[in-house]
Amino acid sequence: MRRDETADVDRGRYRDAVTPWESGTWRQSALAWVEAALAAHGLRDAGGRSVRLRPWSVLVRIPVEGHGAVFFKASPPAGAFEAGLTEALSRRIPGRVLEPIAVDAERGWSLLPDGGPLFRDELERGAAGLPEWEAMLRQYAEAQRELTPFAEEMQSLGVPDSTVAVLPEIFDRITAENSVLGQADRTALRDLRPRLVDWCAELASFGIAGTLDHSDLHDGQSFMPEPGRFVFFDWGDAAIAHPFCSLLVPGRTARERYGPEALPRLRDAYLEPWTGTGHTAAELRRSVSLAWRLGAIGRACSWGRLFPGASEGTGGLGDADGARWLRELLTEPPL
Repeated sequence: MRRDETADVDRGRYRDAVTPWESGTWRQSALAWVEAALAAHGLRDAGGRSVRLRPWSVLVRIPVEGHGAVFFKASPPAGAFEAGLTEALSRRIPGRVLEPIAVDAERGWSLLPDGGPLFRDELERGAAGLPEWEAMLRQYAEAQRELTPFAEEMQSLGVPDSTVAVLPEIFDRITAENSVLGQADRTALRDLRPRLVDWCAELASFGIAGTLDHSDLHDGQSFMPEPGRFVFFDWGDAAIAHPFCSLLVPGRTARERYGPEALPRLRDAYLEPWTGTGHTAAELRRSVSLAWRLGAIGRACSWGRLFPGASEGTGGLGDADGARWLRELLTEPPL
């Protein structure tokens, strides 16, 4: 048997989701690309691959002779920009992100090194806690500020535009296209729209430029290779957006672990790198409150970035989760 046929495959709870891995031709092409990329760096596949299939990605862990493991990732068409973005980020903010071994931007493929211990794993074993959450958010905010001058460059790579100016238009589109929202939800969201336009206008009035929003920054999306230092990865949900929208996901994740009393600490840690922008503390905190709510639009959008046909095997996964995030717009932010 070929190695790709004996790989251990993890489908999680998406056993019927369609991914390119099901195609033998695609699989052989992808693994041949990996083999050539490894050879270009003097490396060889040691065998014993493991495969993680999800409606939004194919991830293959590949042990390498004498060098631990590397990871092949394939993104769906709507998230294919991730490969080129990862390469660009490694040039713009080196040390803060993974430096890919190889990328095929056209096909949305990347070959990545092992980034070390996951932040989540360090939390689970008690080697990190709330102070590390604060440090992670500070470092992420610093990276966002460093990337602000390159927003147009990132958009040219295919990163979607979700800046405040276009959020009402995006809201209209994803609400109209969602097949799961009931009539009561649609009525509530339609009635909310004038307020949403006002929130966007108010957030824009503070003059904080759009930059890269990871859009799904939780404790499983960053490595902690050494105490107090973080490396960010997995940019498939990213957009050019108001930076503070990024606080939504890590804030919710940390709130589940530590309770709502942790949120002001995390917000203030995230805002530290933004205090030199000429804004008052009150303006920054008001911006966080607005962006927390509007960030739900970006999360709803990301559930449209699945492999073609993947949602058909998962009971309308994309629309169901998109609807859940749209309903979040109706909820008052906790900050």
